[in-house]
Amino acid sequence: MNLSKVYAKVHFDSAIHLRKPPKYLSYPRCTKLPPDFGIDTFIKSGNEVEDHPEMDVQIEWSSDDPVERVAFSDNENDEGKDEDEHDVWEADEIEAISSLFQGRIPQKPGKLNRRRPLPLPLPHKIRPLGLPTTKKHVRSSSPAALSRLSISKQVYKDPVFLLNLAREIRNLPAEADVSCALNKWGRFLRKGSLSLTIRELGHMGFPDRALQTFCWAQKQTHLFPDDRILATTVEILARTHDLKLPFDLDKFVNLASRGVLEAIAKGFIKGGSLNLAWKLLSAARRGKRMLDSSIYVKLLSELGKNPDKDDLVVILLEELGQRDNLNLSLQDCTAIMKVCIRLGNFDFVESLFDWFQLNGNQPSVVMYTTVIYSRLFAMKYREALAVVWEMERLNCQFDLPAYRVVIKLFVALNDLPRAVRYFSKIKEAGFSPTYDIYRGMISMYLFSGRFAKCKEVCKELELAGYKLDAELRSHLVQLDV
Repeated sequence: MNLSKVYAKVHFDSAIHLRKPPKYLSYPRCTKLPPDFGIDTFIKSGNEVEDHPEMDVQIEWSSDDPVERVAFSDNENDEGKDEDEHDVWEADEIEAISSLFQGRIPQKPGKLNRRRPLPLPLPHKIRPLGLPTTKKHVRSSSPAALSRLSISKQVYKDPVFLLNLAREIRNLPAEADVSCALNKWGRFLRKGSLSLTIRELGHMGFPDRALQTFCWAQKQTHLFPDDRILATTVEILARTHDLKLPFDLDKFVNLASRGVLEAIAKGFIKGGSLNLAWKLLSAARRGKRMLDSSIYVKLLSELGKNPDKDDLVVILLEELGQRDNLNLSLQDCTAIMKVCIRLGNFDFVESLFDWFQLNGNQPSVVMYTTVIYSRLFAMKYREALAVVWEMERLNCQFDLPAYRVVIKLFVALNDLPRAVRYFSKIKEAGFSPTYDIYRGMISMYLFSGRFAKCKEVCKELELAGYKLDAELRSHLVQLDV
């Protein structure tokens, strides 16, 4: 035997045993659990192993060997053996499991030309795409960019600044000129900026300061000419009776713009100068200048309050009826209807009501009430009742004037049940009945012979603070109610 080989082997073995073990073996993180022998977790090559005296036997595994189940149970009976024989995996099952770790499971080829259904449309995909916002608008709308805008762009149309400028002009001494307050802000203003300032000075009762502001703006080349501040100034002067019409009114009408003419007419109407407003509209009619319909409506409603001006009201109504491009709002139509009812022109009310509905507009409770009142005065009770049913069908919310007119209609129809129903609705809606409503209910109860209800309503009327008139009181005394 070669001693050198023996010495080398002994030295090699001792070096291995004296080597310091690594930390993960010296201090394991957790104790190793013994294997669970009741569960088949081991696989072997060849047949099943029944006797295994040593558990630390090393098993060499090769991927080329066939895979079978291994049972280590010592108490396994014959029935268990039969079951294990039937649990052997087939080749296609092993192939399916192994394909899970390799990729997609191979499928049998189906219909290659089949058409798949289109996916359901998503709301965010079928919604039309909006146009992208330009950089200019994005920059100007951001709060950080607003602080970087020039002072001129920040103040020339800012209502807070323009109203404060009007207050600053108002607080100037009487001997001071408006230029003291306007000169320092003049370079930041634009055309039309001072219209709000001039209008606010007019509301404050300083028409002279408004005129001075306009005169100052006339001297600024970047602020004048401007019809907006001119129209605002002449409207204030016309309202305060400081504007005089020229002698040649027809020439003035032909030269002035439509906005200026309408502003003068509005100022005259608001100031109560109805004769001057009528002269201006007559000159505009002769010069074939077409003004806005609202100007005629305002003048018509003001003239309708004076019975001596009925002939002028009729002329204005005829002129409105001849216009093709009639543009009237809901309030304008209601105002015209009220004037026509006072004049007894009920046909014009009906035609105006039909025109308003044919244009696709929805009447309000005020217009419905006005139409019922018109038909009530025209003694068309059934037609008025049809309007009431239409309001009920549309679930129109009644106000107190509507209830007053409806009660009058039922009194005229001598329809006590409906009158009682609407009288109770007034209280349910939270309204306090007026004297004419109480009087109508008392008269209906009185003439129908229901004296107990008549006394009840009379007491309610007295508690509300009303007193019966002499005529109704005499009827009650005669009937000893």
